[in-house]
Amino acid sequence: MNIVIAPDSFKESLSALEVAKAIEIGFRRVYPNANYQLVPMADGGEGTVQSLTDATSGNLQKTSVIAPLGNVVDAVWGISKDRQVAFIEMAEASGLHLVPVEHRNPLKTTSYGTGQLIKAALDQGVSKIILGIGGSATNDGGAGMLQALGGQFKDHAGKEIGFGGEQLAQIESIDLSSLDARLANVEFEVACDVNNPLCGERGASAIFGPQKGATAEMVDILDRALHHFAKKVESQLGLNIAEKRGAGAAGGMGGGLLLLPNIKLQSGVEIVIDAVALADKIQTADLVITGEGRMDAQSISGKTPIGVAKVAKQYAKPVIAITGCLKEDYPVVYQYGIDAVFPIIQQLDSLDATLKAGSDNLISTAENVARLLKLSLGIR
Repeated sequence: MNIVIAPDSFKESLSALEVAKAIEIGFRRVYPNANYQLVPMADGGEGTVQSLTDATSGNLQKTSVIAPLGNVVDAVWGISKDRQVAFIEMAEASGLHLVPVEHRNPLKTTSYGTGQLIKAALDQGVSKIILGIGGSATNDGGAGMLQALGGQFKDHAGKEIGFGGEQLAQIESIDLSSLDARLANVEFEVACDVNNPLCGERGASAIFGPQKGATAEMVDILDRALHHFAKKVESQLGLNIAEKRGAGAAGGMGGGLLLLPNIKLQSGVEIVIDAVALADKIQTADLVITGEGRMDAQSISGKTPIGVAKVAKQYAKPVIAITGCLKEDYPVVYQYGIDAVFPIIQQLDSLDATLKAGSDNLISTAENVARLLKLSLGIR
């Protein structure tokens, strides 16, 4: 029997590779002679760098960058074994987790550090960059990122604007002539799993601003600043980014990235599926196993298990999901290619203890799934 194990990470408990290994251990107790292919997955958010680095036998890098509040942090990114592809998560440099709750203020936070990570990748001579833009603390339209790469945004006095979403309202001129020239020779794939426009009631500020610390008053200031930014971009660069699908992702980072050459906004899980050549592996499989930390109705919106199931169903393969836990609305996943779901939590415990028991619980559940298969299907 050929089994493909292609899960996402279990956030704060296990990486995608650790999840896959635990499932394999459990299955081997019942099917010791099966062939197992472990394919660590992600959807463009947390864990994408680790998954793609593992999948390409690459290694992790560490770069000191400017965090959202202007302090310096060490950010991790990945590079493939052949040194041609860089894997970057915006959250590593510009993530919400880097800002203490009491200091969260998207009027002030910058995406500058993300631009520094892109520059670090260019310094390694890569030909392709895969960038995940989930989990940001910023609402600056990607202006900070562009500044780090050589873009210039001047106010009415000819002075470079400062950091933060509110500063976009001060832009009088945009000059991209000094952008890092190496960007023109790099393929750029951006994992973007929201289709929100840049501005308005469905825009970056209104939908995502509050979770980054924005009050109602701040949301209004930020939205007007992004409107101003978009108008300047259109009048001076001839680009209409305001209504582009995905432009509102990550505090407008989706829109700011459109000012760079060779940019392609895509579904995060589809980027990972292509990068790890998942379809080639699934074609010869008898069974596909996927999973994530929590499965619910939101799983059908670009999450890893549904992406994996979509590929599997192209080849009529059965799909089992093993998850950390379930919400009551999870059954909708059965309409999207998942054939059976098994949560792993065995008993009520503290969150910390439950997270630490992730591997043991996965192994036990995987073994029970395998035993059920053996009993019901007679697969030996």
